[in-house]
Amino acid sequence: MTENKTLTFIIPHELEGSYLTLPFDMPENTAEFALNYHYPNFQEETEQLTHGTFTARHRINTIDLGLIGPDGMQVGASGSDKHSIRLSATSATPGYTPRELTPGSWQILIGAYKVAPEGVTVTYELSFMPKEQRLLVGDIHTHTTGSDGVLSPQELATHAKRHGLDFLAITDHNQITPSETLQRISATTGITLIPGIEWTHYQGHANFLGVDQPYDAPFFTHTNEESQSRFTSARERGALIVINHPCDDSCGFHYDLNTVPFDCIEIWNGPMRESNLRAVGLWQSLLASGKKIPAVGGSDYHRDNLFQILGGPCMGVYARSDSPQDILTAIRQGHSFITFASNGPRLEMNAGDAKMGDSLLWKAGHSLHISAKGLNKGDILRVVTAEDTFDLFQATSEGEVELDFPIEKPGFARVEIYRSFLPGIPPLPALISNPIYFDQ
Repeated sequence: MTENKTLTFIIPHELEGSYLTLPFDMPENTAEFALNYHYPNFQEETEQLTHGTFTARHRINTIDLGLIGPDGMQVGASGSDKHSIRLSATSATPGYTPRELTPGSWQILIGAYKVAPEGVTVTYELSFMPKEQRLLVGDIHTHTTGSDGVLSPQELATHAKRHGLDFLAITDHNQITPSETLQRISATTGITLIPGIEWTHYQGHANFLGVDQPYDAPFFTHTNEESQSRFTSARERGALIVINHPCDDSCGFHYDLNTVPFDCIEIWNGPMRESNLRAVGLWQSLLASGKKIPAVGGSDYHRDNLFQILGGPCMGVYARSDSPQDILTAIRQGHSFITFASNGPRLEMNAGDAKMGDSLLWKAGHSLHISAKGLNKGDILRVVTAEDTFDLFQATSEGEVELDFPIEKPGFARVEIYRSFLPGIPPLPALISNPIYFDQ
């Protein structure tokens, strides 16, 4: 529920020409902030005329507006031109910079440009819209003209908007586009842009997401120890680390997964093919061994062609807001699924209060509740556990389905939806979810 707060500030005439500040607290978990302010601008005087009246308006007060973050940095300033502003991590009123709404003490900057002899009372109305879980769809593996793609970051974001995506991670080979640049593009396109880099080495590729500089040294390495230092640095600086296309025939991952730190594994890279199916098998074996590793997918987009489109595949992520930080947190937690395209199937899955990526203690009577939308005729919905695969439903037409699946022992359960995309071609995954884990 939106929290509203009203603050008043009295400015005496003696402070005309001064800059003042009014502190306020930004609550935790705020997704969007809005501010409106008002004060008497004019004094009116009515003059009687022979054939009517003339009302003269004299400006008596002009109060400028600005905003300062909890770190003391200017978030924006708009003079007296705008009497309302809005701000979030991905968008802002012109004159203000999108940024995370960090909880703590913020300040309204008050510019007392003109103050009436009797002073002026300024009223500030603040609104704090809380974060709420929502489904966002995006692509976390893309390339631009910064490496070997054909679109600039601005063009790629515009392309993503046309494809119905909510967010992108820019992951050029061994190159970074600074988050400050991406924020400006995000503010004009409405697409959340996440900074990233695809660390590209002859022995393997990995995405480091969410930080501008995951390591200081050059990208290239000569030894396993040097390579591991790049991963260790990225981990220490808070990057989300993804092992990319681990089973690809030309650029698979040849480092020991037991020695490099990572958060997620990319099991679906570009169009579904045999190397992706092997990656799914690798991930399944890691899950069956007791590891809790979220799976991700991405288009590895460079340019449109017959076998590659932006958002093919993409991630469906249940995040608390559309900020880069909240999206990456949700991916890190496994609150996500992979779908073949932005208009592909959608999935909700829970066991009580636990959702995809969560763990809970197993007990008799637990069941998995599954809600799938966007099904086509012939789609097969199956549940995969550590020991078995269960085909639960085949759609007889387009539609949606809700199912419950009993969990009879500890382990995990995840969902796959298979689809026949062309006549004569065997069904392939149209959606793969992350598991819910049932611990002993």
